[in-house]
Amino acid sequence: MEFTFDDELLALQAEAEAVAADAVERYGRRNDSWLCGFSREFSLELGERGWIGMTWPKEFGGGGRPAIDRLIMSEALIAAGAPLAASWFVDRQMGPALITYGTPEQQERYLPEMLRGEVTWCIGMSEPDSGSDLASLSTRADRDGDEFVINGRKIWTSFAHQAEYCYLICRTDSVEGKPHLGISEVIVPMDTPGIEVRPIRDLVDARHFNEVWFDDVRVPVGNLVGVEGAAFSQTMRQLEHERGGIDRLVSNRALYLHALALADTSDRVLRQEIAALEIGYRVGRLLVIRSVLGQTPAGFAAATKCACTEYEQRVADFVARVMGPDAMLWDQLCRGIAYAPAYTIMGGTSDVMRNILGERVLGLPR
Repeated sequence: MEFTFDDELLALQAEAEAVAADAVERYGRRNDSWLCGFSREFSLELGERGWIGMTWPKEFGGGGRPAIDRLIMSEALIAAGAPLAASWFVDRQMGPALITYGTPEQQERYLPEMLRGEVTWCIGMSEPDSGSDLASLSTRADRDGDEFVINGRKIWTSFAHQAEYCYLICRTDSVEGKPHLGISEVIVPMDTPGIEVRPIRDLVDARHFNEVWFDDVRVPVGNLVGVEGAAFSQTMRQLEHERGGIDRLVSNRALYLHALALADTSDRVLRQEIAALEIGYRVGRLLVIRSVLGQTPAGFAAATKCACTEYEQRVADFVARVMGPDAMLWDQLCRGIAYAPAYTIMGGTSDVMRNILGERVLGLPR
């Protein structure tokens, strides 16, 4: 099996690496740059290059390019620490969701500004009392004439304090004994009256998380995406994009390369650890490639996320050992090491991922 890229893909990789290096020089490097590297200016630059929506169908304004192109571009930008956060959710999830489930009016209204890199969207998914159990959410959107009236609370909502829109997962009906039914997806402009956003500053000084309150927030019924009360499968498809992408493997790649350049490779034990990490990276990359090319069964993104995020934690451990006391200096290096436990929590914990893999992919009993 030949795993090398052809000349065209190698040229794209080289171009993306050059763009990433230039962006880091101008905007600074960020760990987990798809979450922590927020730059509207760079988002506009990506839009001008056609690197937002590059795989979306051409009839919707996208580039119509193969999924491997986006993987190569994203890998280079995130691995270098270029600031992708302003348009990452739009490119990865919101645009594809509207293309698949949105009305023609919604597609015409929202997709062009997404493609230009002009807007940021957040995803109203997690709730304080739900953990990783999405079906237990309680935020409601009740019909009142031609409007939904939304009440509830979301947490860990990245970019809610900066986003123009929230893609809200909420409950429009309650079916006793069937919590997966009655869930809908609704577009909520973030300047709508009744929304309160409280930023969350975490222990490593990252500031993308927020808690969001909805108090009698009114939006048109026309903001419903897909089928009312039957959106759980839509959300699961979104999570396949979220959990199986290259961002789950390369968030701290720049830290690894920094430590690798300083590692004492005369130490045979350390060389073995480096070899294991290099193998782990290649295995994780193959899992991601299979996911983005559609070569995995439904639900397998859970396995990809487990393997890749646990790899990222091993990278952080390696960096800490190589850097020694320097790893305790309060800088991007220290923050990247301290942040590593979050990798296997965000987007669904590893325990939940293993349950999904066992039940939905392997068919094991609950």
